[in-house]
Amino acid sequence: MIQKSRYSVLFHFILFFLVISFITRTVLLAWSFHKADPGILSCLRMFGQGLIFDTIVALCFCAVYAIYLLVLPQRWNTSRVNKIITCAGFFLTVLIIMFSFFAEFAFWDEFESRFNFIAVDYLVYTFEVINNINQSYPLPWLISGMLLLTGLVLFIFYKRRYFQQSFKSDTPFPARLLLTGIVLMGAALGVLFIPNSWADGPHNRYQNELSKAGVYSFFSAFRNNELNYYDFYAKEPEASAFSLIRSDLQEPNTSFTENGYSIRRQIADTGAVQKPNVIMVTIESFSADFMEHFGNTNHITPVLDALADSAILFSNMYATGTRTVRGMEALTLCVPPTPGNSIVRRSDNQGLFTVGSIFKKAGYSRSFFYGGDGYFDNMNNFFGSNGFDIIDKGGRFEPGDHFTGARSIIDDKYIHFANAWGICDEDLYDAVIREADERYAKQQPFFDFVMTTSNHRPFTYPDKKIDIPSGSGRDGAVKYTDYAIGELLKKVRTKPWFNNTVFIFVADHCASSAGKNEINVSKYHIPCIIYNLKGDANHVIDKQCSQIDMFATLFGLMNWQYESNWYGKNVLLPTFQPRAYIATYQKLGYLQHDSLVIASPQQQVVTNLWNAKTDEQHAIKNDSTLSKKTIAAYQTAYYLFKHGGMKE
Repeated sequence: MIQKSRYSVLFHFILFFLVISFITRTVLLAWSFHKADPGILSCLRMFGQGLIFDTIVALCFCAVYAIYLLVLPQRWNTSRVNKIITCAGFFLTVLIIMFSFFAEFAFWDEFESRFNFIAVDYLVYTFEVINNINQSYPLPWLISGMLLLTGLVLFIFYKRRYFQQSFKSDTPFPARLLLTGIVLMGAALGVLFIPNSWADGPHNRYQNELSKAGVYSFFSAFRNNELNYYDFYAKEPEASAFSLIRSDLQEPNTSFTENGYSIRRQIADTGAVQKPNVIMVTIESFSADFMEHFGNTNHITPVLDALADSAILFSNMYATGTRTVRGMEALTLCVPPTPGNSIVRRSDNQGLFTVGSIFKKAGYSRSFFYGGDGYFDNMNNFFGSNGFDIIDKGGRFEPGDHFTGARSIIDDKYIHFANAWGICDEDLYDAVIREADERYAKQQPFFDFVMTTSNHRPFTYPDKKIDIPSGSGRDGAVKYTDYAIGELLKKVRTKPWFNNTVFIFVADHCASSAGKNEINVSKYHIPCIIYNLKGDANHVIDKQCSQIDMFATLFGLMNWQYESNWYGKNVLLPTFQPRAYIATYQKLGYLQHDSLVIASPQQQVVTNLWNAKTDEQHAIKNDSTLSKKTIAAYQTAYYLFKHGGMKE
C-alpha cells in the first residue's frame, strides 16, 4: 500500500495539502458568500476545478522529493542523513505552505482575488511590502504562529508514524519508478494542459477566483505578466471609452480608417517629405536631472548639454514606466502601459503595429542593437518577431519564439570592455556604425533602435576614458555614457551618410525608479534630444508629453503621411493638449499639467494635485472629465492588445 511504503510521507502530505486547500476555499467562499452568490452547480464547479488545481500544486511540491525517493538506495533509507533531509525538507515545505495560505487570506481581504500579477509585483517591492506587513500585522506573533503550526503538523505526522513507515519500508525499484512517474507525469500534464484561465468563464468573478488555487495562480501570473484590466480597474462602457479616445486622437490632419473599437487612422501632411536614416539611442536609466539643463551641477553630461543647445530638446517629457521594457514598449508601440508587465515580455506580442511598421512601409531596414544578451527580458523575441534584425552579444532563442528577423552576434574581436550587463557603449556604437556603413553601401535607408547598458550597476566602464574611476558610482557611469555619445558623434560626422541621418537620444526610464509602487512624478522626467534634422536646430519643446509622442512628433517634423495605430500625438500641432502617461505595474497615471489621476486595483480612481517644485502630492476632488479620459485611454489600450487591435 502506498501509505505504508517509502512514499508514506509524500502520500499523506498530498492529502494534508488537499484538506487545507479545501478549508481555505470554504473559508474564502463564506467570506464573500453574498458576492459569489453560489448555487449547487456552481459550488460543484468551484470545488471540482479547485480540487484539480490543488492536486497539480501538491504534485509539483512533491516532484523533487519523488525523484529523491526514486534514486535513494535502500541501504540509505534508514540512515540518519535521510531522516534529517526528509524531516527538514518536510518542515520547510509545510512552513512555506502555511505562509502562502495566510498570504491568500490577506490578499483576498484586499483584492478579493487569488494571487495575480499584483502578488508577483510585490516580489519587486520587497522592502515596501515587508514594511507594510510589519505595520499591518503583528509580524513576530505571525511568524511564531506559523512555526508552531508547522511544528504541530510535523508532530502529527510523527505520531501517526508516517515517517517511520517511510524509513522502515522496502519499496522495490519498479514500484518506486511507477509512483515517481505518476507524480511527475501528473504535475507535468497539469502544468502544460490546464491553464489558470480554465477557471475563467461566463460566471460570477468571485466564483471564478474561488475555483482557482493561490499558488497555481501566482505562477500563472508570473508567466503571463499581466493583470486583467476588466477585473480590477474602473471601467466605462466600451463604446463610450472608444468614443472618448477617438475624440482625443482626432486632429485636423487625421482621418479614421475604421469605425467602432479601433484607433487606426491616416495621418496627412502636405509639406516637403524628408527621408533620413534614423538612429535612436535609448539610454539606460537616464534621468533628466543628470543634465545641467535640468539643474544638475556636477558637470557629468557636457556632450548632451551641448547637444541640447544645437538640437531639438523635449524639456518636459515623461517615461511611461520604471523599467527598460516599459521604455521599449512606449518607444515602439506608442501606447499607454497596460497593467502588469510590459507587452515586450508577454506572449502573443508578435506581428504588432510598431514604429518599425511605418519605417518598413517607407522602405527602411529595421535593426535592434543591444550590448548584452537580448534573450534577457524577452527583448530579442519581441523585436525579432516584429520585423527587426537583431545585433547583440548573446544569441539565445527559445523553442516556440516567433522570431522572423535576421540576427548577428557582435564578434569578440570588436569588444574592448564588458561587464555582467554587456559590452560598453563605445563598442556598441562601433557596431552601429559598421552596420550603417553596410546599409549605406547598399543604398538602404535604415532605422536603428539602440539600447545601451553602461549606465547600470555595477557602473563599470573602460579605464582612463573620464576623470571618475570605473565602478565608483552612478556619476561615473553617467559621465562615461555621455562621453561615449560624444565619441559616437565624432566618428559619424566623418561618414558619408551622416548628413542624411537623424539621431535621437532618449532615456528608457529614470534612475532609481524601479522598485517603486507609488507614482513619484519626478522619477519619470526624462530627456529627449533629436539631432541633425534638417531645418530644425536649437528648438526647445516644453509641452508636457510622453515617450509615446516622440515618433509622432518626429514624423510630423519630417512631413510624413502614414497610417497610425498608436496613442502618440504630434506635440507641435496647435490642437495638442499637454498630458503624460506614467505608471507602475499596478497604478496607472494620467498627468495633465499638475493634476495626476491614478487608477488602481479595486476599481479606485483618485486625483492628486502635484507640486512640481517639491514633488509632493495631495488629494483633491476627482474631475469626472479627467477621470474618464484616464479610464478610456488605459481601458481601450488593454482591449486592443487582448483583441488583436494592436496587430499590423
